[in-house]
Amino acid sequence: MQRGSDKHGPRLDDQQKHETQGLVRGNGPTHAEEWKEPEAMPSSGEEPMQSYPPGHGPGVPDGMTPRDVNLRSDLAKWLSETHWPRSKQELLRRARRQGAPDRVLDLVESLPERNFTNMADIARSLGIGVEKGR
Repeated sequence: MQRGSDKHGPRLDDQQKHETQGLVRGNGPTHAEEWKEPEAMPSSGEEPMQSYPPGHGPGVPDGMTPRDVNLRSDLAKWLSETHWPRSKQELLRRARRQGAPDRVLDLVESLPERNFTNMADIARSLGIGVEKGR
């Protein structure tokens, strides 16, 4: 009769047995696998910890709100690959050619008649926040 596994020796078998002894004897977690233990959830009525400033979340730079990020992202999606500078009419043609939704077309149509140098320039003209420099 063989003892343990034939993949490794008796010394390693004993070491593994010792490491898992806490799991076998008790119901609590072991130190061998701390990384697998879930973080404690807040109790009912208790506020979860917030690691972002109020009104901001992940992916929202300083100087912008989540709404600003979404609007600017929508505009950039439909005006991508634009060679700058571009006039309002050129931007509008580009958005229509790309099949932009009415919401984006309305934003572009509301731009003043002038040339724009980049997406931040368009965002400022629409009153959308732009990220602050570091």
